[in-house]
Amino acid sequence: MFGEMLIKGLIIGFSIAAPVGPIGILCIRRTIEHGRFVGFVSGLGAATADGLYGLIAGLGLTLITNFLIGQQLWLYFIGSSFLCYLGIKIFFSRPSNESAEAKGNKPFTAYISTFLLTITNPVTILSFIAIFSGLGITTNNTTALGFILVLGVFLGSALWWLLLSSIAGIVANRMKIFSLSFVNRISGLILLLFGLYGLMAGIG
Repeated sequence: MFGEMLIKGLIIGFSIAAPVGPIGILCIRRTIEHGRFVGFVSGLGAATADGLYGLIAGLGLTLITNFLIGQQLWLYFIGSSFLCYLGIKIFFSRPSNESAEAKGNKPFTAYISTFLLTITNPVTILSFIAIFSGLGITTNNTTALGFILVLGVFLGSALWWLLLSSIAGIVANRMKIFSLSFVNRISGLILLLFGLYGLMAGIG
């Protein structure tokens, strides 16, 4: 039973993380600019948020769910504004001439930023609820099974980010400085558009 729940969690976590959105763009850009480790750590921030939302949905914590959904307008505004900030910052940033190494607090800030971006999208919890229901996973499961499921969700999401950062790292090794500048412009513009869309959707 535990093994089956872990496998279900792996599938759910991977499928939730796999669609390439703003977090995926950010992970790719950071991998190309700063190396695979920073890119992977960026993905782990999103995986942690996915695991937290999976925990809330899997354990049937309706009070927290209702609160998050009720505050989704403010959360959307915060997340979308942060995306706009990152998009503008990346668009005007210059690629580093130094070797891509994880220095100082860069991995930590990469992790925190993607965690905050993911956690400010409460619709994710609705996705988990829908998927859990579709797979026949109910809130009547024991707490131990619930934690096994959440572990699977985290590992599945982390597996996707490891795969994505590894592929981006292979591409990065063949890119020159002028190509990195182009990546900054494109990724910054995409993130800005995601942020503006989120703001307009929230206002609408």
